[in-house]
Amino acid sequence: MARVIHVFRQPDRFIAGTVGQPGDRTFFLQASQDARTISVALEKQQVAVLAERIGSLLDEVGRRFGAEVPPDTPDDLLDSEPLAVPVEEEFRVGTMGLGWDAETRAVVIELLAVSEAEVDEAVVLDDTEEGPDAVRVFLSPASAKAFADRADRVVRAGRKPCPLCGEPLDADGHVCPRQNGYRRNEEG
Repeated sequence: MARVIHVFRQPDRFIAGTVGQPGDRTFFLQASQDARTISVALEKQQVAVLAERIGSLLDEVGRRFGAEVPPDTPDDLLDSEPLAVPVEEEFRVGTMGLGWDAETRAVVIELLAVSEAEVDEAVVLDDTEEGPDAVRVFLSPASAKAFADRADRVVRAGRKPCPLCGEPLDADGHVCPRQNGYRRNEEG
């Protein structure tokens, strides 16, 4: 079966978001352009890594190519709206690619579907007919910065971390390894 690549050259919106309650959230990346919206599911850690790597890439293209990267997200690019509904998962992300298109001066993000076979690196950011389905998004440096900032906020918006061990706190309690199995009492 031929590979499907959803390309968003000038997306109206590209965001990270979640469905569900903290501790039981499903993470999505959603791209919209004109009347078309594509949502892909991925792991929280993948969202965090993508945001971090976009930040590093923007630093690098600013240095090497003189791309104008705003220090803060421009107000007109701030997006705190929820995911567009209904959220229909196109596929679950397995491999991600990130690059810089010097010709269009855009950050290119490619999200490839989980595949039974091992993904050949040659299919990432390529239009070959064989390989997993993909979503490819082109973003200006300012839009990429806005995406990374929002993705970082979405990741951090989950459960609060335990002040001792850093693991997420549950509403019904937390067995902290740093307390060695003991619970603190009210008196100290």
